[in-house]
Amino acid sequence: MIKVCISDNHPVVIQGIKSYFSGNSQMEIVATGTTFEELQSALQSKKIDIAIIDLELEGITSIRDIKNLIKDHNETKFVLFTAVSEKMYAPTAIKAGVSAYIQKNTSLKALEDTLNKVQQGIVVFSDDVKKNIELLSKGKKADRLYKKLSTREIEVLRYLNDGKKNKEIAEILSLDEKTISTYKLRLLAKLNVTNLVDLLSKAKSLDII
Repeated sequence: MIKVCISDNHPVVIQGIKSYFSGNSQMEIVATGTTFEELQSALQSKKIDIAIIDLELEGITSIRDIKNLIKDHNETKFVLFTAVSEKMYAPTAIKAGVSAYIQKNTSLKALEDTLNKVQQGIVVFSDDVKKNIELLSKGKKADRLYKKLSTREIEVLRYLNDGKKNKEIAEILSLDEKTISTYKLRLLAKLNVTNLVDLLSKAKSLDII
């Protein structure tokens, strides 16, 4: 029996997955949560084979949080089930040690198939992600500007796209406001633009955000 934990901001998503797996002889939902804190508590108190996590789960500030979970709970496999663009985050997440990166527009049957593969030790990611990973190493320079971006820069870029100010981003990421300004300047330089509007426009054209 595969013991599963579901962590998502939206109770309806949790209930939908629970209902789908109800009566499944191969899988048992042993814990659920709507915050990162609840996920940590479940991992510490229960035996969990696979944790399904939304990358936008309340309390998660960066992919580093996921990486730390993987380090602290190496007996658990982690599956990201999210609506966040996979073009940049999936390769980073896989490098961090997640076992699968699944978009939320997939079917529950596909999610079930993925969990079975993950339990067998298979790392699962889409053909699009494979192409994106290849693009990172083989693509033309003009198409690979985002290869220059660090994980932290991507995170700052994403919050800027959400309309957040430097001070707000600094608070979310527990960084100094001047550090966020530095990241912003780096982003402008690396994507070869001079203002925030053009920065966000170029990032969207590259499907980074």
